[in-house]
Amino acid sequence: MTNKFILDIAANFATGVGKKRVDYIQGITDYFKDLEMELKYYQELDGTIIRLPEGEFRYKLVNSFKEIEAIRLVEEEVDRAIQTICVVISIEGMHVLFSNVDKIPTENELLQNLMKIKAWKNPPFYVGLAHHFWNHLCGHAESLTGLIKKKTDQSEGLNTGITKLGKTIIKNLLDTNNGKRILIDIKHMSPASRNEYYQMLDTIPEYNNVPIIVSHGAANGLISSANRSVGRPRTASKLNPVDINIFDDEIIKIAKSKGLFGLQLDERRVVSKRTLKNIKKSVHRNKIMHYRSELIWNQVQHIAELLDAEGIFAWDCLVIGFDFDGIINPLNGFWSSEELPYLADFLERHAFNYVQNNTFNLPENNINADDIIARIMGLNGSRFLKENFI
Repeated sequence: MTNKFILDIAANFATGVGKKRVDYIQGITDYFKDLEMELKYYQELDGTIIRLPEGEFRYKLVNSFKEIEAIRLVEEEVDRAIQTICVVISIEGMHVLFSNVDKIPTENELLQNLMKIKAWKNPPFYVGLAHHFWNHLCGHAESLTGLIKKKTDQSEGLNTGITKLGKTIIKNLLDTNNGKRILIDIKHMSPASRNEYYQMLDTIPEYNNVPIIVSHGAANGLISSANRSVGRPRTASKLNPVDINIFDDEIIKIAKSKGLFGLQLDERRVVSKRTLKNIKKSVHRNKIMHYRSELIWNQVQHIAELLDAEGIFAWDCLVIGFDFDGIINPLNGFWSSEELPYLADFLERHAFNYVQNNTFNLPENNINADDIIARIMGLNGSRFLKENFI
């Protein structure tokens, strides 16, 4: 009873969703029904105009980049008063396919539910195959920390590969004959699962043009899961060398696939414990933001220098994948999306200081600081949606 109470309090504090929601989730046995209820919740106010003192707002579930462009065009030319948030659906963890968590899932059950998802009016653009726990599809990486880690067992399926059932689900997600292709987000997959997924992309001809997505992640500074040494010590020593983070050889694969790497804003993930401990302190907000934003710049610098050394354009795969709706510890000073403009400003400072004193091997990688940050904060994401959200 005591352990359950502690877990409830910890989960309530960490997620911010409230004890009633935590209790409900703990009692769920049909994840797929819960998923359908989540979709219904989004659909209820889809397109509804909400009037606030600051103006008129709405959100709109969209099904392609063309829809986003059409909404932007209307707002610019017809109705400047209404501000629209375009919502692109994604799912984190394919455990949502399970209709009964108390039973081992069957291929038929999961495929039936997957086909229902692909038949949605607004199917997901991408899904994460794994999340925090074993789902009979693929191994996951250790993800929980602190009190929750001490009280929660992630060991089942930890660091294993993709199962036969998992490969069937992947093939049906990527198949374009049964609906729109749904891309795979490799976040939370174990290194073994990720490597097996890359092998599928490399060996199955129809997957040659599938981009690799990390929706919210960080580089770990290590060469590969097979060679866990540091290849670029100047930057790698500042990063967090854990399996849930992405190895250097994977970053190269992501860039070559014309994929997307979302840099998350979780202090526990983006930086080593030593670097975090030694970070400069201040009571002034602008200095706090300067010091903490450098933790993200360390990630940017590591990835850019790695790709440049491989003869790859460094500036078209990075975006911000903040994960504010997850169980994270945000960078001090950057607590929500409201602070993202400040993050852009402070990152541009770091980028400016960097380009003043460093030169890349590839001439095309030597671009202005404002161009670098404009790409990371928006242009790369728009380009990716334009090419893949069709």
